[in-house]
Amino acid sequence: MKVADYLLQRLREWEIEYVFAYPGDGINGLLAAWGRAEDQPRFIQARHEEMAAFEAVGYAKFSGRTAVCAATSGPGAIHLLNGLYDAKLDHVPVVAVVGQTDRTAMGGSYQQEVDLLSLYKDVASEFCEMVTVPEQLPNVLDRAMRIAGTRRTVTALVIPADVQELDYEPPAHAFKHVPSSLGIPHYAPVPTDEDLARAAEILNAGEKVAMLIGQGARHARAEVEQVADLLGAGVAKALLGKDALPDTLPYVTGSIGLLGTRPSYEMMRDCDTLLVVGSSFPYSNFLPDFDQARAVQIDLDPSMIGLRYPFEANIVGDAAQTLRRLIPLLKAKSDGAWRKTIEDNAARWWEVMQRRAEVSAEPINPEYVVHTLDALLPEDAIIAADSGSAANWYARHLRLRGTMRGSLSGTLATMGPGVPYVIGAKFAHPGRPAIAIVGDGAMQMNGLAELITAAKYYREWADPRLVVAVLNNHDLNQVTWEMRAMQGAPQFEPSQSLPDIPYADIARSFGLNGVRVERPEDVGPAWSRALAADRPFVIDFRTDPAVPPIPPHATWDQIKAAAAAVLHGDSDRGSVVRQGVKAKVQEFLPGSGGN
Repeated sequence: MKVADYLLQRLREWEIEYVFAYPGDGINGLLAAWGRAEDQPRFIQARHEEMAAFEAVGYAKFSGRTAVCAATSGPGAIHLLNGLYDAKLDHVPVVAVVGQTDRTAMGGSYQQEVDLLSLYKDVASEFCEMVTVPEQLPNVLDRAMRIAGTRRTVTALVIPADVQELDYEPPAHAFKHVPSSLGIPHYAPVPTDEDLARAAEILNAGEKVAMLIGQGARHARAEVEQVADLLGAGVAKALLGKDALPDTLPYVTGSIGLLGTRPSYEMMRDCDTLLVVGSSFPYSNFLPDFDQARAVQIDLDPSMIGLRYPFEANIVGDAAQTLRRLIPLLKAKSDGAWRKTIEDNAARWWEVMQRRAEVSAEPINPEYVVHTLDALLPEDAIIAADSGSAANWYARHLRLRGTMRGSLSGTLATMGPGVPYVIGAKFAHPGRPAIAIVGDGAMQMNGLAELITAAKYYREWADPRLVVAVLNNHDLNQVTWEMRAMQGAPQFEPSQSLPDIPYADIARSFGLNGVRVERPEDVGPAWSRALAADRPFVIDFRTDPAVPPIPPHATWDQIKAAAAAVLHGDSDRGSVVRQGVKAKVQEFLPGSGGN
């Protein structure tokens, strides 16, 4: 047994089913071992190492399990980095296995020699080690798996090519040998009774309680609902926690922040008490003023506690277990006026979203595209949004409910993970439909090539449905509108303009299916056709770049600056900008028609 053989055997013992990877001579020893192991765990071949890392992140996000990715030395290891940072910043457990040049060549400026320990020092800061002798391997691999799984982070193993081909020898019962064992404990910190009593005192004293939940509350849905009912609270959701609580509950105000909703903004503006559960939402300016609300935070990770707001009670513990112990200490609120205000604001918001989706555009309003999908979503759908204006419409127009799952690149906010995320999701849940909502910039950057990966593997999925919706507006739209709103600058064509690519035609050339949609009346039928397809399906929606993703907190000065930038720099878009401002007026004056 070679070192590479043992590595794959140990991964199987850790119940790793897939390794998302791309080959190279720096891992030739591993590739040979995969052949001897009859491809167990499965080698899932991406088109690029960054995509392999994103697929690992998607698999980990939607399965709740630790994912593994692999790449060769030098450029392969470098290419993994963006996906690994996405995992690190969103607290997703991923283990990277990367090759290195032979030990005899190290320090000799050899081909593809990169100081990987230094390169990975930040992204795998919790654990990054090089295997230099066979006896070292089980301990290093086991620690990488345990640390990634328990701390929800990235770890890395660097294995020189010559070490991969050495005969495996286990650590001996000897001086300076480190034995190892399998398994991750299931544990959670337990808050003290005093901490819980303090939190209950703060929450019971409040009259206008707001809750903010994140992905750390996903497994605590029943407890969050019970606490919200006792406190008469509304619940806003960080984007990574969009699937943590159904958007169809009347007191759920939806997303918060730059891509958030107006009722979330208003609830934070007006509350006197704040309870944050399982979220490290970074934008404190969207939380209550610092002297406005008393606040409690519950989080599993001690390093993320006490951030973002001057909390009076910082509780370290698992969300579900902590809330269960807190619930008996809470007193039910008798005055329902605050809750009614929240529910009225949330209901009004969905009416506004309907009206915004109905605003005419040339040729199709992107809000209408995503709003139409909302009613057609399968109950077990998995949805990923890419970064850019597509994330705005995902955040505001889709009501996740039931067992639906959704995610995006929350903290890194990198372009390009939408398509590889849903490919990873299909390996986690091959019997569930998956949908990616991406902009044309992200599709050109990463998504097109990964359609080849979907074509390579879809026949082995129990449910072959994987829908990629491209919001094709020939523009890097989010940045364009940020320039307009923040700098008052017109669109800078050399940086923002994108070529028009026949995405559906390309999908068909790969053996998939697809359609281009250029009329609003064809939007619904296209979604229905894609969601009934027998293979991955690309919908090329020709959308209008002049529909503004105006945030709910936008000032009139920012709206006027954006409009002026368009009118002065893109005069042919003036009518569409007026429609966007009209939609904004409707938010403030429902029933006015924007007049």
